[in-house]
Amino acid sequence: MIRTDWTLNEALTLHALPFPELTYRAQTIHREHFNPTAIETASLLSIKTGGCPEDCGYCSQSAHHKTGVKATKLMDVEEVLEAAGRAKAVGANRFCMGAAWRSPKDRDMDKLCEMVRGVSKLGLETCMTLGMLTPEQVIRFKEAGLNFYNHNIDTSPGYYPQIAATRTMEDRLETVELVRQGGINVCCGGILGMGEAERDRISMLVTLATLPAHPGSAPINLWNKVEGVPVQSRAEPVDPFALVRMVALARIMMPATVVRLSAGRMGMSDELQALCFLVGANSIFVGDQLLTTENPSPGSDAELLNRLGMHVAPATAFPAEAALSRRIDARTTA
Repeated sequence: MIRTDWTLNEALTLHALPFPELTYRAQTIHREHFNPTAIETASLLSIKTGGCPEDCGYCSQSAHHKTGVKATKLMDVEEVLEAAGRAKAVGANRFCMGAAWRSPKDRDMDKLCEMVRGVSKLGLETCMTLGMLTPEQVIRFKEAGLNFYNHNIDTSPGYYPQIAATRTMEDRLETVELVRQGGINVCCGGILGMGEAERDRISMLVTLATLPAHPGSAPINLWNKVEGVPVQSRAEPVDPFALVRMVALARIMMPATVVRLSAGRMGMSDELQALCFLVGANSIFVGDQLLTTENPSPGSDAELLNRLGMHVAPATAFPAEAALSRRIDARTTA
């Protein structure tokens, strides 16, 4: 069965392999579970921006930081469905809705569930990222038909106290487990380039790969420069080959998880993105904006995929539940 018992030492050993060997192993495993020419596409909409009570040190939407982002109210359902329709028109298969909250209020649940049902009727997979959830809220989202819930762990357990003080890694993992037990697919990843050590990045992947079940989707983000947040003073650019190594390691340890190149693609060359696809990244966000940061245009993404002989695949090509039950061979061990 797919392993959930990875150790940090195993991950460190894999990560340290010569680049040709690491990328070969990752690509081999990727081909066992996915069509290597297929890319999943998702679109992300901020349905409630700014004013978040959390103090996450990387986030432009925290009320603790002076970033110039103005707080807004929760969008109307009709506005969200119009945005979902536009996302589908530019090629998105999944529509993700994010709100700058610590957790959703019960008074907003009817509206949120209506958004889920409406987006589903458009033929799109649904995903939400709204902060921490209660068991009752998970049940309601499941009943509404929510496909995925995103709740990133951001970084390693050891580095997390340097990132946020208003909640803990344990809080993050509790919501992830509630979502999993509630029968909703988990989307969970992290951010690179916030001043963390290489060991922290690897530890983050080990945390994901040792959950009771691997996430259906794992976003790998590069931190985008944001003036006015604490991380800005210690953030460092991520070496391109370091990013490829992280994608490859994610693919080896979580062979059936969809690995998404998320924030930070504006600063990636076409060649770097191609290398990431080669070693196992098989999802991107489409659309000009991710919450409050820029994203490549749909036209440039389409051109890149065409140049690589790759294609956007329907959501049915990435069946998370079925994929996570597959077996992998001994090549996944260090």
